[in-house]
Amino acid sequence: MTSELKVGLVGAPRGSGFIRAFQTVSETALVAICDINPDALNRIGAQYGIEQRYTDFEKMAKSDLDIILVSTPMPLHVPQSVIALKEGVHVLSEVPAATDLEQCWRLVNAVKSSGKKYMMAENYTYMKPNVLVRELARRGLFGEVYLGEGEYIHELKGLNEITKWRRKWQTGRNGCTYPTHSLGPVLQWFNERVVTVACFGSGHHYRDPRGAHYENEDSTTMFCKTTRGGQINIRLDMLSNRPHNLTYYSLQGTKGCYEAPRGFGDSPKIWLADYSKSMEWRSLWDFEAEFMPDMWRNPPGEALRAGHGGGDYFEIREFIDSIVNNTKPPIDVYEALDMTVPGLVSEASINQGGIPLPVPDFREIENFPDDLPEPLRNSEIISVNL
Repeated sequence: MTSELKVGLVGAPRGSGFIRAFQTVSETALVAICDINPDALNRIGAQYGIEQRYTDFEKMAKSDLDIILVSTPMPLHVPQSVIALKEGVHVLSEVPAATDLEQCWRLVNAVKSSGKKYMMAENYTYMKPNVLVRELARRGLFGEVYLGEGEYIHELKGLNEITKWRRKWQTGRNGCTYPTHSLGPVLQWFNERVVTVACFGSGHHYRDPRGAHYENEDSTTMFCKTTRGGQINIRLDMLSNRPHNLTYYSLQGTKGCYEAPRGFGDSPKIWLADYSKSMEWRSLWDFEAEFMPDMWRNPPGEALRAGHGGGDYFEIREFIDSIVNNTKPPIDVYEALDMTVPGLVSEASINQGGIPLPVPDFREIENFPDDLPEPLRNSEIISVNL
């Protein structure tokens, strides 16, 4: 490459966590930011020395940019990604990819027609323990994997009042409304997709400051069946009164199992039949020297300082590599939807008493909504008003 890739960011407050990571990648220059709040826009622009500032996203998308990072509230991810792709700009989007099935359809078509790169920025798949477990699974050391778990337990009732979109899009809908942090890493360990979802909740026990019950039940569990018949259980809890325990995962196979820390004083532990003569846990880090992928062997200081356990740096690094080398992004549009759509289907399931429902594969849908599985064609998740 003879010149830097010019990057624009929409959603200045949340996206500011990515700015430093972009500034450390030699092939990019973050030259523009956009936010509808002029005070936040100018504060962050001045903090990072970014002179091109926009309150109109379409104007920024039409400027001379190569990449746009979409870091706005959830319902805007697809509309803004589609605008950028139509302008011939590569897109890195925050999670989840979409908030209804029509958005999924629009996003796939925009990616296909544009010929540009799209990647979902699921940073939890890049966390050091998750990367190591993924490598062990890819090498077959778990045998045939058949059970996985993921939990996102993040009490955010107060945050609902600060970032009001969360009150509608995360706790104002019922189901597994924020699935990708928990599901994404486990799906990569299974290396298959979810084909059926059933979702149940624990009921409503909390009210917002206006006295209204949250529409989302306090703790929901999404039960997923995978392509080869495995099971993945995803718990989402953003309302229960309890300490933070953001990332719990487990994996069970015929030759091994893994459990992430559950919180205070715990550490990641693993048992692999090929490396153990007895049924005893070992530290996950016993396998770091032999199996850790290159990205985490000698991580740059920028990665260690980046947010989400280095995930913010590595997802940007690999996205830029896919552009420079013209390769498939690590989490392309279809894999982004593999991590997103089960959560949408969970909303239809829980609202029908937890019945199992099929999860559409947007690789196979040519005509929307006719090609959707019949139980979803008249579902409330087809299209949701912004």
